[in-house]
Amino acid sequence: MSDDLDPITPEAALDYYLDARQYDLADATLSGHKYRLKSFVRWLTSEDYGDGEIVNMNDVDLRAIHAYRVFKREENFPEEDPCNAVSMQGQVSTLRVFFQHLADIKGVPSDFHERIRLPKLQEGEDVDERVLDAERANAILDHLRSWEYATPHHIAFLIFWRTSCRTGGLRALDVEDFDPDEGALAFRHRPKEGTPLKNNMGGERDVSLKPHVAGVIEDYISGPHRDDVTDEYGRNPLITTREGRASAGTIRNWMYFWTQPCRLGEKCPEGRDPDECEATDLHELSKCPVAFSPHPIRSGSITAHRDAGTPRTVVSGRGDVSEKTLEKHYDRASKRERMRRRRDHIPDDI
Repeated sequence: MSDDLDPITPEAALDYYLDARQYDLADATLSGHKYRLKSFVRWLTSEDYGDGEIVNMNDVDLRAIHAYRVFKREENFPEEDPCNAVSMQGQVSTLRVFFQHLADIKGVPSDFHERIRLPKLQEGEDVDERVLDAERANAILDHLRSWEYATPHHIAFLIFWRTSCRTGGLRALDVEDFDPDEGALAFRHRPKEGTPLKNNMGGERDVSLKPHVAGVIEDYISGPHRDDVTDEYGRNPLITTREGRASAGTIRNWMYFWTQPCRLGEKCPEGRDPDECEATDLHELSKCPVAFSPHPIRSGSITAHRDAGTPRTVVSGRGDVSEKTLEKHYDRASKRERMRRRRDHIPDDI
């Protein structure tokens, strides 16, 4: 330990960092940093993991960082899966920023963060290949229209698929953000009222809806299935539960539930018996290996729009995603499918 450093416990270091970053990070980003760093602090201060308890951040060295990376990759805590390449890059990237801030208060050497190597991803490792295809999504929407018409579940899935929005965008919608006359939804950034958008003000946009989609939303607002509640800010959320505005966790569970094939009366592709499968328990829905969270639904929606010939600029604007990111992370079309998309734009006379 250097004499130039000031002692600080891992818990105090975490508190300092979160307080220092609360005004320059979006809520979702800060939450992600907190989640990763709490795991690191837990590992440092536990006698059951690593090379023993570390109570002073001055004692953290590159060997400790390497040991933590091995632990997260090979073992991890019992309630967490081992980190894949993408997760590990996120873990180490957050640690680097964390130590950069600790250097400001002499908790670690000033160049410590620079000596932590960021894992390099192989081609394709930073792309999540799971995606809900259009045929599957339409089968779910047909089922919801027949058996769960104009319920919060139906509306949430419908808006996800038709607008390519994120969970945060869906949660942010109020009844007043729906324009029935023009058939549109207005996504607005309201961080002081608990509904920020991922890209802040830059994520604000108006998205048009087909008349039949707008009609279902109208039926939901005026029908019996929407709980007529206000949130703690006196706003009228569009997607509600009896407790108020639907949480991100609740919406995520709805998506896991309705993307399980057995919910539509179909045979499980994994050969499981629904009566005995643990993933049919409402508290274990994410354990279904063929169910989807909102992110692959968003990816599938973007791909479906592109396959249908929707220009990249239009999909980019509707889904609040840059064209570069859209192409790399969300558009799952094969090279041959992309060729076919371009075919109609090739002139005959050149």
